[in-house]
Amino acid sequence: MDGGGLLGHARKDTVRGEAFPHRFGRRRSPGARPSRRAAPVGSALVPSLRESLENASAPALRTIASLPRAVPFLVILGLMVAGALIPGWGWVLLALVTLFLAWLLVLGWPRLTAPERLMRIAVVAIAVAITITQAIPR
Repeated sequence: MDGGGLLGHARKDTVRGEAFPHRFGRRRSPGARPSRRAAPVGSALVPSLRESLENASAPALRTIASLPRAVPFLVILGLMVAGALIPGWGWVLLALVTLFLAWLLVLGWPRLTAPERLMRIAVVAIAVAITITQAIPR
C-alpha cells in the first residue's frame, strides 16, 4: 500500500485483517510481527545540529575538495602569516583562519581517531592563542 508517508511510502500493519490492532488494546497473535514504533519527535523529523551543519557545509566542502591540494594549505598559510605580520587589524585574518580550522574540526570529529582529535585540537588552540595575542597586544 502506498500512501505517501514520510519516506515516500506507508506501511500497513495487519493482524487478522485489522490495521494497528495493538493501538486499540488488542493483543497480537503469537506469530505476528511486532510493528515498528514511531521515531521520537526530535530524531526523524528534525535533523540534529550536526546533520544541519554537514548539509549546509556540503557545497563549500565540495568546492574546497575540487581545488588542488596545495591551494587550501597555501591560502591558510598566507592568511596566518599576513595576520601575524599586519599590526592592528591582522588579528581578523587570524580569527577567520581559526574559525575555518574549528569548522573543519567539528565536521571531521566523528571520523577522527583519538590522536587525530588531539592534534587538531592543539592546532586550533595554537591558532586561538595567536589570534588573542594579536588582538590584545601589550
